[in-house]
Amino acid sequence: MSLITPHSLETIDTPVRHARVAHRVVCTEAEGPGKRFALWFQGCPLRCAGCCNPHFLSFTGGQLLPLETLALEITQAVSEHRVEGITLLGGEPTAQPEAAAFLLRHAHTLGVNTLVFSGHSHEELQARQHPAVDALLAQTDWLVDGPYDHTQPEPVRRFIGSANQRLLTLSDRVRADDPRWLGSNTLEIRMRNGTIEVNGFPTASLSTLSPWLGKGQR
Repeated sequence: MSLITPHSLETIDTPVRHARVAHRVVCTEAEGPGKRFALWFQGCPLRCAGCCNPHFLSFTGGQLLPLETLALEITQAVSEHRVEGITLLGGEPTAQPEAAAFLLRHAHTLGVNTLVFSGHSHEELQARQHPAVDALLAQTDWLVDGPYDHTQPEPVRRFIGSANQRLLTLSDRVRADDPRWLGSNTLEIRMRNGTIEVNGFPTASLSTLSPWLGKGQR
């Protein structure tokens, strides 16, 4: 298992050394197959009606965190929780492609797989011919692509918000027919520093969850 050091950041062909992050969960089973480290980027240029995470849309919110810190957290998640992959969501991961590509590459050095959710299609991302976006895609094993459409709830696949979104397998590190993509969604509720946090179950709205969360909780 590799460990990240400050010198490792010198291998990034970009001046980016930080990521603007909305949220992260060290070990979850609600954001992709198996136990996963999940990170939500802050900021999204899209405005999908009924977005599950409207508070993650602004590019001025969240926390600006060093990539070294995030890489260390991923390393610890693999070591302590035996996570089998990382999931990048948002917000929009491809809006911070240098940071996302670095974290995905680091995950692969640890021997775990990668999953990215993007509101853009795979073809749109490829058409940009942007080196950092290309690097991000090269390090992505599974890609869930396309804008969220609240009028098309996903009836069969787990972890995916709407039926129009595709699940693409971009590498041979994962199985295209992994059966864990089928079945019922998972909802996880945690109490952290007096705040109730919820992740998973993408079709659930705050109003639907209010009997559990209580008025004013998020």
